[in-house]
Amino acid sequence: MTILIGLLSGILFGLGLSIADMINPHKIINFLDIVGDWDPSLAFVMIGALIPSAIAFYWIRKRNAPLLDSQFHTSNLKHIDRPLMLGSATFGVGWGISGFCPGPAVTGLSFFNPEALVMVISIYLGFIVQKFIVKKLSP
Repeated sequence: MTILIGLLSGILFGLGLSIADMINPHKIINFLDIVGDWDPSLAFVMIGALIPSAIAFYWIRKRNAPLLDSQFHTSNLKHIDRPLMLGSATFGVGWGISGFCPGPAVTGLSFFNPEALVMVISIYLGFIVQKFIVKKLSP
């Protein structure tokens, strides 16, 4: 049941990205180009997602556990550390250069977008490199 709900959630998310044209990397790059051909539509998509999310989180926080699990799985970290900063910077640079973040890149695969394929392969190569680096630096 959880796999089916995850699949349906992913399909809904991908559909929303497609309808909002957020799988178009030029849309993101034009949003970041505030002195050139600026496109504010990404801000409207983010605000449109923030409103129902805030309402849902308000109600979810009142529950002791999610519907299909015995507990909520949240991070216990309370501070900003170097790996978080480096990961955030890498994500931001990758998003700014390519115009893709992971969700739209995966959604772009369904449209046979070669740029999305390069991005998804790059994401997985990044996972492999990160795992290798952490393994080498661990005591």
